Amino acid sequence: MGRTKEFDPDAALRAAMELFWRQGYEATSMQDLVDHLGLGRGSIYGAFGGKRELYLLAVDRYAEDTREALLWRLSRPGSALDAVRGLLRDYAEMAHEDADLKGCLMTNTAVELPADEGAGRRVVSTLETMETAITGALMRARAEGELPAEKDPAALARCLVTLLQGIRVVGKTAVRGRFLDDAVRQALTMLE
Repeated sequence: MGRTKEFDPDAALRAAMELFWRQGYEATSMQDLVDHLGLGRGSIYGAFGGKRELYLLAVDRYAEDTREALLWRLSRPGSALDAVRGLLRDYAEMAHEDADLKGCLMTNTAVELPADEGAGRRVVSTLETMETAITGALMRARAEGELPAEKDPAALARCLVTLLQGIRVVGKTAVRGRFLDDAVRQALTMLE
């Protein structure tokens, strides 16, 4: 009887995430996954299920990674308003530096699979997490006198989440240079 090949499921999931992120769900075949992960179909099916299940697990991993980074960034000591401003600037910078035009896996999922219920739930959850984190930072900024009292942190947060996701989409286009810098400058004026 043949020996089962051992592999690291987390490393395989991260490799699948990178492939889906670069190519998209539809353009990634099961054979692409076999080749990229260096695993047999049986191992992939046994560990993760089919292509759709593996994709959703990859999206979950991406969401977990980005959520941790966002929460750390917006909850650390210091100026909450500066943290939000930095987030806007960094999103634009990441889009400018994205030579492969990968964008954001979550945004790509929203655009590519709008009718997929499982993918949709993950996208909505991520957007709501962003909204909550940014609202919290803006509430802190308002309490510390950095943000004017008449500003609505929740409404501003929803506007910024929408802008951040738009940055991810526009960042994949040839006009990103013209659009992104102006968009960030305008968004920063909303925070004054």
